[in-house]
Amino acid sequence: MTHLPLRGKTALVTGGARRVGRELALTLARAGADVAITYRESGDEAAGVVLEMEALGVRAAAFAMNVRDERSVRAAVTATVERFGQLDLLVNNAAVFESAKLGEITLEQWDRVFETNARGPFLVAREALPYLKAAQGRIVNLGSLGGSHPWATHGHYCASKAALHMLTQTMAKAFAPEVSVNCVAPGYVEFGEAAAGHFAGKTPMGRNATAAEVAETVMFFVAGPGFVTGQILAVDGGLGLN
Repeated sequence: MTHLPLRGKTALVTGGARRVGRELALTLARAGADVAITYRESGDEAAGVVLEMEALGVRAAAFAMNVRDERSVRAAVTATVERFGQLDLLVNNAAVFESAKLGEITLEQWDRVFETNARGPFLVAREALPYLKAAQGRIVNLGSLGGSHPWATHGHYCASKAALHMLTQTMAKAFAPEVSVNCVAPGYVEFGEAAAGHFAGKTPMGRNATAAEVAETVMFFVAGPGFVTGQILAVDGGLGLN
């Protein structure tokens, strides 16, 4: 029989319709978890991911959610629990990435990035916490190499991810011992962009990360020892050593 370490578990992946989020959701489903994903504008793509997960023999659902809106977050978490009866795993993946010169960032840009990348994971975790505590569950936040390295043209993004890294460690202390909380911090994850070669050339491993490698690292935190908490694990091929 195929090893299914997450059979009987229910996971919620925010921003699970595209790119890394899609791979996260499918990886959890392949491990046997029932999976709910959230999306904001990618409804058709989210529906496709649900079909892919159901084809793996698990239950799946997609819920519209604006991670910046408290009522929307509460509704999505409630819908997940109503659909599956429990919530064991939360992966806070939804985020925005934006380039801008620091001196030219508008207040709207700053607030949008922080409300999505830092406040959003807080809101989702807060709403999910009672269910996660009951299940002795786990939270994994998706941070970034930018949360520990200053990028001059991504000041608001870097600051928001640094906040998420600290929030991870704060959650780990506050939610223990029932819930473990960790963070996966990717470097450059390749999806065929023109800039991929530039970053691969700066990475000691000679290439960029794949979405599958990020998902495999998340799997360590959701299926590995629950005693591990408060950790921020880079998945960057050594890029952060430069």
